[in-house]
Amino acid sequence: MAETTTTLNVASPVDFERYGDYTPPPPKIIVVNGATVQRPMYVFQGRISADGASGFPAEPGRYHLYISYACPWAHRSAIVRKLKNLDGVVSLSVVDPIRDGRGWAFREGPGYSADPINGFTLLKEAYLATDPDFDGHVSVPVLWDKASHRIVSNNFPDITIDLGTQFERWADTSIDLYPVSLRPQIDELNELIYQNINSGVYLCGFTRSQEAYDRQVGRVFAMLDQLEQRLASSRFLFGDSITESDVRLWVTLVRFDAVYYSHFKVNFRRILDYPNLWGYARDLYQRPAFRDTTNFDHFKRAYYGMMANINPTRIVPMGPMIDWEAPHDRARLTK
Repeated sequence: MAETTTTLNVASPVDFERYGDYTPPPPKIIVVNGATVQRPMYVFQGRISADGASGFPAEPGRYHLYISYACPWAHRSAIVRKLKNLDGVVSLSVVDPIRDGRGWAFREGPGYSADPINGFTLLKEAYLATDPDFDGHVSVPVLWDKASHRIVSNNFPDITIDLGTQFERWADTSIDLYPVSLRPQIDELNELIYQNINSGVYLCGFTRSQEAYDRQVGRVFAMLDQLEQRLASSRFLFGDSITESDVRLWVTLVRFDAVYYSHFKVNFRRILDYPNLWGYARDLYQRPAFRDTTNFDHFKRAYYGMMANINPTRIVPMGPMIDWEAPHDRARLTK
């Protein structure tokens, strides 16, 4: 009998003329217990738990990550998955880095593919499968539960915490990204990194006034200056071990000189101009979990090719030429 092959469906090609650019819908205002509140942008906020008390027990083979290598929030989850050696525990697939008005889509291409789990062509189908009335922001990462056929979470801060802490039975336990004794300090630094660095570069890029830009770009570099000093005497943000904070900072650093410096006009200095930050960034990049999940082509094409309000020509620059494999000399800081 002849062998049969199954071809998975994929989305039609990106078409900006027909669908335009993707624009997140404005936040919804809802009434909860008689009070008017703003609905969270990331509405699916289930949690994985080692003991199953959350309703989503940690189990090998049960969960799937939908990500884009272009997106820094999603990139974080891919790094943590690999750092914790969960490749065989939580499966992963990658969407096309370019999205038109339909949102993230599944196509075949270098570094991305059709959806191997559900055969969706658009990521929005996962949202509608979970909530048929969903009309909000379609984001990555998405943590999907194969058992209940629904999204567990699209709340990116929770996803990396759960991957890093709840699968210890099957994970690399030599790496503790969120040690109990440091959690208050990690949470505090994470908030500063998010407000001033991760989100800060976007606020520079999307601001509509000179005054707001001037104020925000100053905040970005004030924080980078602080981190440069912190890393002068510490190999990582909390000593000799990589933590959740390092993952959160690094996804912005790796995009900074290639994208944010020019595209978002965050151009006081490059990361290359900071001796400690640049050595630290290379130290992390040269580890498989960071290097193997980094796709410069994906994030350059996504930023320059999708944001026509910032780059109307959609031309993707070929540079900069940066040697991420250069020696970093950070091991001297290990106590």
